[in-house]
Amino acid sequence: MTNAENVTPPLVALTQVNKHFGSLHVLQDISLEVSQGEVVVVVGPSGSGKSTLCRTINRLETIDSGTITIDGQPLPDEGRALARLRADVGMVFQSFNLFAHKTILENVALGPVKVRGLTQAQAKTEALALLDRVGIAAQADKYPAQLSGGQQQRVAIARSLAMKPKVMLFDEPTSALDPEMITEVLEVMESLAREGMTMIVVTHEMGFARKAANRVVFMADGSIQEIQEPEAFFTAPKTDRARDFLSKILKH
Repeated sequence: MTNAENVTPPLVALTQVNKHFGSLHVLQDISLEVSQGEVVVVVGPSGSGKSTLCRTINRLETIDSGTITIDGQPLPDEGRALARLRADVGMVFQSFNLFAHKTILENVALGPVKVRGLTQAQAKTEALALLDRVGIAAQADKYPAQLSGGQQQRVAIARSLAMKPKVMLFDEPTSALDPEMITEVLEVMESLAREGMTMIVVTHEMGFARKAANRVVFMADGSIQEIQEPEAFFTAPKTDRARDFLSKILKH
């Protein structure tokens, strides 16, 4: 495809993005493009800027300079346009952020009614199908406190999917979970990856990165040090920082 018109623009594009917290330069000239259907896993030591990077993509954090576009559109500053953007960009955090006083089904159905204008009946039908997809349809009438952490995180994933997002951001979605719950959440994420969901995942789970990622982005000290396909990254990292990181993390 040499013809310029045939080149699909990236779904998510960050260009020369900079972000400071006071005197701390947490994102330094970050440039990254993510294509439709691609799974990009961001790894690196704590404090390297991974979560901040994730949070700038749906404007939970503002940036000092540079540009971020979603599907060719720059991030809106505020108001309705920003709400629409956040519907297009699903986000799953370490904490599940579910409404404690609403059932699981209500948690998943709420956004589509409020933002996408679905009827209660349509939203509940879709929500049940999504709960089934993440393996917890049987828990639909329970409240978040009645579920395990792994189940709550799967509800959070279903709730994001209910908005029919163009891209899903995962900010260390398993870091608050017990080991046996991590697997059930990663399995849901792996199935989303296989189905072609565009995903940007910040995680310490190297097995997931190796299995599900199209590319691994290694960050340290606020900058992207290298971007490689998983096999190349895990077997032959290019930078000393990545080699040091992997030698520590893969011993466990």
